Amino acid sequence: MKKKSIIIIAVIAVAVILIGSVIGSYNGLVESREGVEQSQSEISNQLQRRADLIPNFVATVKGYSDYEQETYTAVTQARAAVTGADTVTEQAEASAQLDSAIDIWVNAVTEAYPELKANEQYIALQTELSGTENRIAQARRDYNESAKEFNVEIKKFPRSIIAGIFGFDSYDYFEAADGTESVPEVSFD
Repeated sequence: MKKKSIIIIAVIAVAVILIGSVIGSYNGLVESREGVEQSQSEISNQLQRRADLIPNFVATVKGYSDYEQETYTAVTQARAAVTGADTVTEQAEASAQLDSAIDIWVNAVTEAYPELKANEQYIALQTELSGTENRIAQARRDYNESAKEFNVEIKKFPRSIIAGIFGFDSYDYFEAADGTESVPEVSFD
């Protein structure tokens, strides 16, 4: 009888330890996943900040110019694509389109209206956009770091088993869109 009790207690102890380990692993993965999603949310937050600054930038420049409707339309459509992007890949593609549209538009307008460069509101908005671009870059780096940590956790044993059972999937990394590795040509002719 005493031997049976010891075996039952040992089995219960092993079960409690295993259940505790599973619960700890699961909770750790949930916490790590939330960190990745928070980082992804920060990218969206900064992209929205940039998208919100653009109408003010447009209004300031509009006071100086009758800029081309086609260029403005490209900026507006790219801005809408960024705010409507759901995945990291969609955000990367839409953000690259917006970057390109803004670069073309700003360069064209500032070349045509050099007095605009001295306007205080224009300078302030340009500074805000530049700061926002830096925040976006940092948010992307933070997201990739969080995604890496999570992806490593779900691949490590024994968490890989827990991750598989509970459906934890890896996150894609934020990568620059195709063509962004090329340096854009700037011409003042």
